Amino acid sequence: MSALEWFAHKPLGDGIFWIQERFYESGNRANIWLVRGSQRDVVIDAGLGLRSLPDYLRAAGLLEPAEGAGRRPLLAVATHVHFDHSGGLQHFEEVAVHSAEAAALLRGDNYEAVTWLSDREVGRPPRPGWRARHFRVPPVRPSRLLQEGDVISLGDRQLTVMHMPGHSRGSICLHDKDRKILFSGDVVYDGSMIDWLPYSRISDYIASCQRLMELVDRGLVEKVLPGHFNIFGAERLYWLASNYISQAGVCHKVSACAMRSIASIALRITNSRVTS
Repeated sequence: MSALEWFAHKPLGDGIFWIQERFYESGNRANIWLVRGSQRDVVIDAGLGLRSLPDYLRAAGLLEPAEGAGRRPLLAVATHVHFDHSGGLQHFEEVAVHSAEAAALLRGDNYEAVTWLSDREVGRPPRPGWRARHFRVPPVRPSRLLQEGDVISLGDRQLTVMHMPGHSRGSICLHDKDRKILFSGDVVYDGSMIDWLPYSRISDYIASCQRLMELVDRGLVEKVLPGHFNIFGAERLYWLASNYISQAGVCHKVSACAMRSIASIALRITNSRVTS
């Protein structure tokens, strides 16, 4: 299967494209965002990597330069290193990730990447004989380490890094302040927030949700482009963040702790089978 078959995209206007993996039929299927700038293009998250995303972008004409201009550099930014967002980083020459998860990406740590993929989630195998049990996020050397407050310049637009741990220790959002757009990764999406994975931390998640609410209170976000599911607005963002905080009591923490233990054991068993 070619990259052109594996992916599909939808233009959102203003140089933003929404890309998805057509045959990854799972709630874990991540949104991929292409943001084009006057001097640099940025891909936010990269999917599983079963087919080359840069090949798709070129074949689909999404990286064509403006008339008279040269091709712009392309940077892949991972909002975090979980497998559904980081598997495709291997196909990019320039990769950026928060420093808290850089070592995990460099060593191909599929425990921290929470790699968990089944054959039934892949509607069409990317090649004959492919099996999900062989899937791994390969080691990738980041070319840029991100920190809170860093700015990724695309020329005519700037994306500010907001370190928002909780879902994972290196989770980030990217904030286009001028356009009031938030690329939220898995920090928040229109679904149940996951805080029971290895390196998840509820106290960090609460603090991150408080920051999200502050963005809405200050009128700094009007549109959220999340790591999963559909785009939503500021009112929904505020509700999702405030609802998480209100639910994060003692019972929730005990339940999350139990689920984290189960997930940790399952991931270690799964990854030991892959490496053996």
